[in-house]
Amino acid sequence: MTGKIESGQLCTVEPIADPTTLAVGEIVLCKVNGNEYLHLVKAVQGARFQIGNNRGLINGWVGSNAIYGRCVKVEP
Repeated sequence: MTGKIESGQLCTVEPIADPTTLAVGEIVLCKVNGNEYLHLVKAVQGARFQIGNNRGLINGWVGSNAIYGRCVKVEP
């Protein structure tokens, strides 16, 4: 399975005013262990979000303070 976004593609990310609007399946820009990544939201549990990739791997849980924005556009 290939990624939803390939390396080098231009992405537009918008800030999230209200993290409670995030839903499973959305692509978010988040900080994990000091690095910034685009990840899929896999589950939501209150103010925590489980993030992972399109290949079925789960990277763990982050708080809403670690999510910077929502991907709203990917250039081909």
